[in-house]
Amino acid sequence: MTVGIHARRARTHVTGAASTAIRAVLDGPRRPARVLAAFPAGVYLEVRTDLEPSVIAMITGAATRLPNSVLLAAPLPHVTVGDDASVGDGTVELGRLSLRARRWWDPAPPLGPIDRSVLAGGASRLDGGPPGLAGNPAVELLAASCASGWLLGAVTAAERLVGLGPGLTPSGDDVLAGLLVTLRHLGSATATGRAVWLADWLAATVTFDARTRTTPISATLLHCAARGEASPEVIAVLRGLAGRQPLEPAVRRLHALGHTSGADLAQGVAIGLMAVLALGGPQ
Repeated sequence: MTVGIHARRARTHVTGAASTAIRAVLDGPRRPARVLAAFPAGVYLEVRTDLEPSVIAMITGAATRLPNSVLLAAPLPHVTVGDDASVGDGTVELGRLSLRARRWWDPAPPLGPIDRSVLAGGASRLDGGPPGLAGNPAVELLAASCASGWLLGAVTAAERLVGLGPGLTPSGDDVLAGLLVTLRHLGSATATGRAVWLADWLAATVTFDARTRTTPISATLLHCAARGEASPEVIAVLRGLAGRQPLEPAVRRLHALGHTSGADLAQGVAIGLMAVLALGGPQ
């Protein structure tokens, strides 16, 4: 009987490839966590910590590689929402699974220097489907304010968009995430200081109280976007805009994400692109 109990409790040790965005939480002191959401290709764990990311996505190869995720080299365990887990001391323990990251990947790879003229005309090629907030006045205010460098308007619009919409990642958050990543990467790559300055202010605005205004998963993704961290689909579009790879296939892959998440992220990228082009002109 004792042998049977031990067999049932025996842990399965696996390895994975983790985003460097979660390294501080993963390598920090062990903390309790709980299953926030569970799907066939991914399990989201909410860690009891003041650090971000506070939500870690444990995924298989079929899931979107979010910037707060770790890709398993094994199937996910069967768990349900509310189940206990733990994260820290270099491992994630979930059910009978004990995961240790052996490889790391960068969710914010630098683009390198870009001539701003290469970016011209890219916005018209980002279309691929209507975003969830098409025609929303807050989105229109955000776009106009970013392009003109009007900080008060941009901050006001961003505050209206945090948490706006249904789902694990509301449309308003996806637009903001796409915008933040684009301002950060394209602004730095083109040496457009005003775009990076705008990214800093918007990042502080949307992350200040994100945990109380949107879902835990979306709050974590906003914190990641504030640092320029994104899924490979978003980074591929930025690389396409920069002429580093074909743009159209990257746009199609981005629009395929979720119900409207891909279109919303693309809308944020388009707003950021136009802002970088406008803010990089004559002062």
